[in-house]
Amino acid sequence: MVTWQEFEERAPDMADAVRARLTAHRHHVLATLRADGSPRVSGTELDWRGADLVLGSMPRSRKALDLRRDGRCAVHADPADELADGPDCKLAGTAVEVTGAEHREWVAQVRPPSADSHLFRLDLAEVVTTGLSPERTHLVIRRWTPDRGVEEHHRT
Repeated sequence: MVTWQEFEERAPDMADAVRARLTAHRHHVLATLRADGSPRVSGTELDWRGADLVLGSMPRSRKALDLRRDGRCAVHADPADELADGPDCKLAGTAVEVTGAEHREWVAQVRPPSADSHLFRLDLAEVVTTGLSPERTHLVIRRWTPDRGVEEHHRT
C-alpha cells in the first residue's frame, strides 16, 4: 500500500502542489465502479489522517457500497479556475475501508453525521498534474507512479 506520506516522501514538490489543490476547495469528484462495471461519479471530500489520504461517506451510500465491492477509484480535484491557481490534479488507486478500533477512534475524533459513516484510506497508484508552464506557452503534465516516480511531459 502506498500512503500519501510515501508519495510526499518520494515526490515532495508534486505532493505540495496536489495538497494545495485539494485543500483549496472542499468538494472533489470521485469515480467508482458500479456492480456492472460502469463508472459512477460522486462528490466527495478528502482529508489527511496520519500517513493517509482519506475520504468519508454517509452510511451505505452508493459510493461506499461501490468501494466496498471494488476499491478501485479515481479522484479529480476541483478544477476551479481553469488552471489559473495551480495545476489540475487527478489521483487513482484503491480505497481500503477503515474498520474496528481505528474507525471508532475516527468517529470519536471527527464526529461525522452518523457513527456508522464509512471511512476509506487511499492506496495511491497514480497521481497526475496538468498545468501551464511558467511562460504560459504549453502544458506541463507530471505523472507519478510508485514504480516509475515522476515523469514530465510537455504539450503544445
